[in-house]
Amino acid sequence: MTKPMNAIAVLTSGGDAPGMNAAIRTVVQTAVHRGVSVVGVRGGFRGLMAGDFTPLDPYVVANIIPRGGTMLGSARAPRFKEEEGQQEAVINLERMGIGGLIVIGGNGSQTGALAMHARGFPTVGVASTIDNDLHGFEMTIGVDTALNTALGMIDRLRDTASSHNRAFVVEVMGRDSGYLATMTGIASGAEMILTPEFPATMADVREGFRQAHAHRKSHFIIIAAEGSPLKAMDVVAGINAMEGHFYEGRLSILGHVQRGGSPMIFDRLLAARSAALATASLLDGKSGYVAGLSGGDYRLVPVNDAITPNVKVTKELFELAGVLGE
Repeated sequence: MTKPMNAIAVLTSGGDAPGMNAAIRTVVQTAVHRGVSVVGVRGGFRGLMAGDFTPLDPYVVANIIPRGGTMLGSARAPRFKEEEGQQEAVINLERMGIGGLIVIGGNGSQTGALAMHARGFPTVGVASTIDNDLHGFEMTIGVDTALNTALGMIDRLRDTASSHNRAFVVEVMGRDSGYLATMTGIASGAEMILTPEFPATMADVREGFRQAHAHRKSHFIIIAAEGSPLKAMDVVAGINAMEGHFYEGRLSILGHVQRGGSPMIFDRLLAARSAALATASLLDGKSGYVAGLSGGDYRLVPVNDAITPNVKVTKELFELAGVLGE
C-alpha cells in the first residue's frame, strides 16, 4: 500500500518559460484541495541541495498566473549531477517531511527528476520548455507564448524592412534546436530559415536574394536559430559585402525577450492541465513520469522516454518553410 503524502515540494529548473507560474499555482491548488501541503524550492536543484524552501498556499500563489518567468527562480546546479548532491537533496526533503517532488522544466530538468526517481524519491515532471525538445509531447509550456512574441517582433520588422529595402537577420533562441526558428519562419512567411538541423551557406543566402529580387520583394527576412552554424552576425556582414546587393543587411537579436511576458491563454491552459495531472499522479503513488500534452490528450510519458534525444524539425517541415518563403 502506498504511504500517503502529507506534503510535497515543487521546483522550476532550467530556462524559464511563460506559464511556469500558472503551473506552480495549479500544483498548490490541486494538492491543497486534497489536504496536502506544498513547499516551493527556490533556485531549482541548487535550492534543493541547499534546503532553500518556502511554504506555498493558495494565498501566496493567488496572483501569479499572468506573470512571466517563475516566482521560485531557477539556477544552474552542476553539482546535482554528482551522487553527493543528489543525496543532499533527498536528505533535505525527507528532513522536512516531504513525500514527493514536482519538477517543472525541460530536458535537463527532467534528467534531474529521473535522478530523484532512481534514488527512490517519488518524483513527477511537468513538461515546460520553449525549445519544445521533450520527446513524446506535441507542445510544452512556454512555446506558444515565445512563438507569439517572436512573431509580433518580426511582423514589425517586416514593416520597416519593406520601407527601406532591407534584409533583416533575426536571431531567435534555440541553441540545439531550430524549432522556434522554423515555426516562426513558417508563421511569418520568412524568406529563409537557419537552423542547426539543416545548415545553410552564404551561397544559399545569395541564391535566396536573387529569388526574392526576381519576385520583386521589397524586403528579405532571415530567421536564424542561435545555434545555427552560419551565425546571424556573419550573415549580415556577408550580405553587406555582396557586390550589387539588392538589400541592406541589418541584425536583430530577440534573445531572452522570448522568455518573458505574460503567458498566452494556450500556455495557461496547458500549464493548468499538465500540472494538475502531474500532482494528482504523484499523490496517487506514481513516480518517474512527465505530464503534458501527448497524443492529442494530457498524458504521462515515462521520464526515460521524455528525455530521449529527438528532432522536431523534420525535413518535410523545413522544406515546407522553404516553399512558403519563396
